Amino acid sequence: MDELSRQAKILKSGTEEVLPEGELERKLAASLHEGRPLRVKFGVDPTRPDLHLGHAVPLRKLRQFQDLGHQVILLIGDFTAMVGDPSERDVTRPQLSGEEVAENAKTYTEQAFKILDRDKTVIDYNSRWLAPLDFEELLKLTSHFTVARLLERDDFSRRYTNNIPICLHEFLYPVMQAYDSIALEADVEIGGTDQKFNLLAGRELQRAMGQDPQCVMTLPILVGLDGKNKMSKSLGNHIGLTDPPEEMFGKLMSISDELMPLYLRLTTSFELSRIEELEREWRNGKLHPAQLKRELALEVVSLYWGEEKARAALDRFDLVFKRRELPGELPEKVIEEGAFEGGDIWIAHLAHIAGVADSSSDALRAIEQRGLRLNGEKVTDKSLRLTPDQADGAILQKGRRKIVRIRVGRN
Repeated sequence: MDELSRQAKILKSGTEEVLPEGELERKLAASLHEGRPLRVKFGVDPTRPDLHLGHAVPLRKLRQFQDLGHQVILLIGDFTAMVGDPSERDVTRPQLSGEEVAENAKTYTEQAFKILDRDKTVIDYNSRWLAPLDFEELLKLTSHFTVARLLERDDFSRRYTNNIPICLHEFLYPVMQAYDSIALEADVEIGGTDQKFNLLAGRELQRAMGQDPQCVMTLPILVGLDGKNKMSKSLGNHIGLTDPPEEMFGKLMSISDELMPLYLRLTTSFELSRIEELEREWRNGKLHPAQLKRELALEVVSLYWGEEKARAALDRFDLVFKRRELPGELPEKVIEEGAFEGGDIWIAHLAHIAGVADSSSDALRAIEQRGLRLNGEKVTDKSLRLTPDQADGAILQKGRRKIVRIRVGRN
């Protein structure tokens, strides 16, 4: 296999579409002939402070480009984030302030370097060229787009048909993302399948403004832990890149059997032949679903925390959940005595401030689903209140992953 075919095979693996047909091969051939690396762009809007495994899918594809010698540009959409990407949205996103965006952006690059090679990554911010645009320049850019073309988008079309408002600034989002490709002279842009319209808009604007249009590469969307929605922190169905090893391992063990093939392909570094072998053994009944999930979880946690911590997470999972035992050393959470207003504390509030539930409402849902335990016993009374003496030393557990020993801080 020649170098062109080798690179094309690696880069196209796991993609949904590479458009137009043959364009990636053409650009790779020119790159190899000229000795010039391709400029590969991926943009992310810092609308929230943390990245999750869904974000890791395109980041891992970027790493493949890096390993093959190409130039990766991680574009922080600090300007576009203030507008908000309308893709797959049925309502207008709330606009963020510049301060909120800047705070979120601080964490993005460090988290991205869990996957990308720091020394081979160019970090840029689209406020560098979008903020200085004057109104005349903006008018020239928008003249390359028609309202009819924008209304072809499923999300805009659906909202228009259902008389749901579409704000004018939302129409400008694909224009701005397209201009990013002009500013960066991108050869390739990657994104999720939900970004296809925006990525193709970049091609159209590059062609209109005399640049060689970029190749568009779309990647599958990672389904979250709920098994139906796109992984999203706002939906609480995510696995964060900064989740502790034990929590990340436990979340991966909780995915449904139906999601395993998708996760094997999108979240691991296994060779395709290895993935196909694991799937075949699972479907033939030679490999138990739980064992396959262990292989998956061990691999993913190793990618972000190293093999030693991944093995430790596996051992702890086995200790707590497979053998149904509690480890001798539990993480402890100190609750100050002042939290016991009136001399006691509501169990749902305790679960929240102890960190085993995302909120009091989350704790109540866990009680309803018989998923909250106090000292090994299922909590059934949603109005239960504990005194400081009752809470001190108590073991609080939600589901299979979150467990702490409560300590009461006394003045």
